[in-house]
Amino acid sequence: MNINLPITNSESTRRHPSWIKARIPSGENYADLKSLMRNLQLHTVCEEARCPNIGECWNNRTATFMILGDICTRRCMFCAVQKGKPMGIVDSDEPRRLGEAVEHLKLNHVVITSVNRDDLPDGGASIFAECIKIAREKRPSCTIEVLIPDLEGNWDALNTIIEAKPEILNHNTETVHRLYRRARPHADYQQSLNLLKKSKEIKPKMITKSGLMVGLGETVSELLETMQDISYTGCDILTIGQYLSPSTRHLPIQRYYTPEEFDELKEAGLTMGFQHVESGPLVRSSYHAGEQARSTNLV
Repeated sequence: MNINLPITNSESTRRHPSWIKARIPSGENYADLKSLMRNLQLHTVCEEARCPNIGECWNNRTATFMILGDICTRRCMFCAVQKGKPMGIVDSDEPRRLGEAVEHLKLNHVVITSVNRDDLPDGGASIFAECIKIAREKRPSCTIEVLIPDLEGNWDALNTIIEAKPEILNHNTETVHRLYRRARPHADYQQSLNLLKKSKEIKPKMITKSGLMVGLGETVSELLETMQDISYTGCDILTIGQYLSPSTRHLPIQRYYTPEEFDELKEAGLTMGFQHVESGPLVRSSYHAGEQARSTNLV
């Protein structure tokens, strides 16, 4: 590969380059979906994590539902989601309302994620399972993807989610091993890999997926090594996108990768054996998730 070594010149991160362009949220579909989320008291990672693709996705009537509240028990230094102590509170009616939204939007593919809930014995796995069950009852033709936390290595909790039969199980690795302590101080690199591997052991034919951010200060060799580590778990789909710092309180951007470099990373991933690699500046874990699943012919 001809990718240059990452640079840390602060001048290069002062403003986004020309290829970082997101659609301004607006339009009838956007307004309708926002109203639906408020009426049903649902959260989306699109809003909570300040996703740059919210304008495009919501106008296409797609969203990534974020369950188990909007307060995360971890303090990852790249994420805009509110941090704090949920105090064990669980909204048992949330799966029903999520099912109503899936039915109302006539979704063909839905992504369900959550905040980390380390305050719960099962990390929220039972609520994930109930959301899968009700979404399928409301919209039987809809494929279901879950983007789950590491569950602190609780494989019984993982099995609870897998037994609900999502078509795709996604867990983001996020960054390279060296940067975990800085970016994800309460997570463990090997545990994330183990979760992906364990998922395949429990249900070999289930599609697994993971995602990486670039631009946090990793070297290209570290990035390629991480991609290879993920591929060794049997992971089917990989997403790679540019890290964009939500605020000055979060980790700064160390480097912008060019569209050409993202293309090279895609080719490298396909060579490693991934069935599908979505790689680009504004790619996020759930971006074009339905198209990703269909392109692999795995669902």
